[in-house]
Amino acid sequence: MVPQLIISMAQEVGKPNEEEVVLGEEIDHVRLITLNRPRQLNVISSRVVSLLAEYLEKWEKDDKVELILIKGAGRAFSAGGDLKMFYDGRTEKDSCLEVVYRMYWLCYHIHTYKKTQVALAHGISMGGGASLMVPLKFSVVTEKTVFSTPEASIGFHTDCGFSYIHSRLPRNLGEYLALTGARLNGKELVAIGLATHFVPSEKIPELEKRLISLNSGKADAVKSAIEEFSVEVKLDDESVLNKQSIINECFSKDTVAEIIQSFEVESKKEGNGWIGPVLKGLKRSSPTGLNVTLKSIREGRKQSLSECLKKEFRLTINILRATISNDVYEGIRALTIDKDNSPKWSPPSLDKVDEGKVDLIFQQFEEKLELQIPETEECRWDGKYENSTYGLCKTTK
Repeated sequence: MVPQLIISMAQEVGKPNEEEVVLGEEIDHVRLITLNRPRQLNVISSRVVSLLAEYLEKWEKDDKVELILIKGAGRAFSAGGDLKMFYDGRTEKDSCLEVVYRMYWLCYHIHTYKKTQVALAHGISMGGGASLMVPLKFSVVTEKTVFSTPEASIGFHTDCGFSYIHSRLPRNLGEYLALTGARLNGKELVAIGLATHFVPSEKIPELEKRLISLNSGKADAVKSAIEEFSVEVKLDDESVLNKQSIINECFSKDTVAEIIQSFEVESKKEGNGWIGPVLKGLKRSSPTGLNVTLKSIREGRKQSLSECLKKEFRLTINILRATISNDVYEGIRALTIDKDNSPKWSPPSLDKVDEGKVDLIFQQFEEKLELQIPETEECRWDGKYENSTYGLCKTTK
């Protein structure tokens, strides 16, 4: 159950409640959000989602607000969803439905936000955490930024809008990133358009002060201010982005099994030593998670943002309900609970995955049980969890 929201906004530069998981500061025309769980790498809990949504709605409706900055405390921007929260809720049906609903609804509003937003994404930015960076008007990364969408490896799927984002990357790069969970650095993110600017980490505090002093949300002015600190990026020779011909050849195949088979053939060729560790990770990943993820990315190419988020909601609820497999809980157990890195997947191999069952968890819910994405600008902030069928049923219990 999500605790009651009590948000105390700082009306001027001061000291917000430093124990809160999200800090919000009001500085004239600028608003500063700090993800404040540094010891947990700023993972996203139900309270984080609720606070972010309340801040962003209030500030979008406030005519005084022009610019939103978002950063993470400590060495991470955000490492994504709170896996322990999902694992702890495994024995109670739909224990995490509320936070999932609220997060995907929030993702839509972040993508379509009406005020200028800047992410200062210094450090780890993975999975759902990256959904607070990539869609923003400006996303600033550094040499310490690490990006990844590793969900498939633990029996989950690429979510929080990334079936929309990855499916729009060049050729088959999206399939590669989603299936392998490959890590990208700051330079690579700028090169493929998942970030807008690269700024050396030692300049981030100064850039933050500059943007606050700018006191304006005019896009050209914000861009110019960032460019005072940003540098041009040049990819390292060994960057995976220099291997896109191989990626396109392999990850354009129809099935996960064919992708792996093609990748194995390429791995034996001279100069392709980089493939070995990636291939090993693919083979260790959840067969069900890989199949669901590939289908979701491929469908995403023909879907709108709203359609992708609704689909991702259905997939997540079905996966957390263990509708066709218990892999997500086994993956979390092996990675973060027992930390034995020896998951026992069910089914254990790609050839045992029933495509009919995979198709089953993509099927639409009854309309009232779908994620409610607002369809008109006048109703832009409608569709909240508490007004959904799920929320209304919960209050009547």
